[in-house]
Order: sequence, then C-alpha cells, then structure tokens
Amino acid sequence: MSLSIRPEQPEDASAVREMHRVTFGREDEARLVDQLRAHGKALVSLVAEFDGEVVGHILFSPVSLEGNAGFRGAGMAPLAVLPAFQRRGVGTRLTQAGLEACRAAGFPFVVVLGEPDFYRRFEFQKASARGLRNAYGVDDPFMVIELRSASLPPGGGLVKYAPEFADLGP
Repeated sequence: MSLSIRPEQPEDASAVREMHRVTFGREDEARLVDQLRAHGKALVSLVAEFDGEVVGHILFSPVSLEGNAGFRGAGMAPLAVLPAFQRRGVGTRLTQAGLEACRAAGFPFVVVLGEPDFYRRFEFQKASARGLRNAYGVDDPFMVIELRSASLPPGGGLVKYAPEFADLGP
C-alpha cells in the first residue's frame, strides 16, 4: 500500500470534513475539527493520503491541567480512517507520526480518550495511574503518554480540553 503521511493543508479541509463524517456516521467530529482549526487550536494535524485521496486524519489540540497552569500538553482527537482503509495500518502510522510531531514540537505529554488495546501499543498508560482525571467521567479509555520524562506533576490533576470539545456528542 502506497500511503503517505503529511501535514494537513488548507485545501484538504473539505476532504477531511467528509472523511470524518463518513467514518463516524455523524457531523460532530467534522464540526469539532473545523472549530479547532478555525480557532487556531490544531497544534498538529496530519493526513494519510493514498493515491491522492485523503483516507485518514489525526488532530492534536491543547490541553492543560486545572490548578497547574505550567503543565500543558496535547490531546489527541479525533483520529479517523475511512472504513475501506481501516485495519490496514493507517491509524497506526498516523498515531506514530502524530506523536513524533508532538515530541518535535516540544509537547511534554499527550492524552487520549480511546480504545486501550490500540493505544497501549504506543506506550500510552491509564491516565488515572498518573493521577490524571477528565471531565467525562471515564477511566480505562483515558490514557496518557509522556513524551518527555517527568513532565507530569506528581499529584496529577484534571485535564482540561479546549472548550470546542463541549459540543461533541457521546
């Protein structure tokens, strides 16, 4: 499979929007990406391209720890791959490239709310084991990876996502 991973470009916006709509079967994630991008909160945004077609997308936006103003990282969401390209390594390659881009940009940690079995492959661990909580009331699927050692405060804290996430449905 001739797949390339590259930074999202302005001309990719409509393809990314449609890909999220098709992948998730609703508008919420597509709208979230549009809002994060419009508000300058797309810290890292990558697309997977196969034969000139956008088949996957990953976005990282800022997160902070409530009460720990100096601790800022990135939240991975959303990650989407067109159904015809799922289970072919596209999500894995996007995640690897995204984490490397976050590391290169100096982000000390990344959080994700997703499938634990998938994200453990990249050395994500249960965030609550590091004292991190989230506003969504979930535990097992909320995970963290430190991109720089000792980058999390000893007591953890409540991870705050960008306000645009408040409109995302279940």
